[in-house]
Amino acid sequence: MFPRPGLAAAVLVVLALGTPAFAQAPAAAKPAGTTVNIQGNDQQSWINDPHWHAYYDLTKAAFAQGPGKVDVADFERQSFALFRDFAVKRGVDPAHMQDHLKLIPRQVVQIVKEDPKVLDSYQNFVEATFGPQ
Repeated sequence: MFPRPGLAAAVLVVLALGTPAFAQAPAAAKPAGTTVNIQGNDQQSWINDPHWHAYYDLTKAAFAQGPGKVDVADFERQSFALFRDFAVKRGVDPAHMQDHLKLIPRQVVQIVKEDPKVLDSYQNFVEATFGPQ
C-alpha cells in the first residue's frame, strides 16, 4: 500500500517538530530527487508511542459500525484531544500540534473508506499514515 501524500507530509512535519533533529542546524542541500527523512532517527519511537496505538484504536472504534456510520465530527474532536496530549508528552505546544494535524482525522476517514484493510492491523495503519517501513 502506498501512503497518502497529504497525510504522510502532515505527519512528517509534526514528527519533525518533536524530534531533536528539528533543533539542529539545517543540513547541506541534497541533490534534487533525494529522499530525506525529516523525522531524524526517531521515527520508530513515534510509531511505538502509545498515543499512535491509541489513535489506531480510536480509528477502529470510529469505523466499528461501518464507513457510512462514522461520526466524523466526533472522531475529529477525539483525535484533536489525543494529538494535544501527544504534544504535551513530546514537549510541543498542544495548539501548534493540533494546528499541524488539523486535516489528519478527515484524511484518515477518507483513507479507511477507500481501503478498509488499513484497519486490519497496526502495521497496515502505520504504512498508510507514515509510509512503508
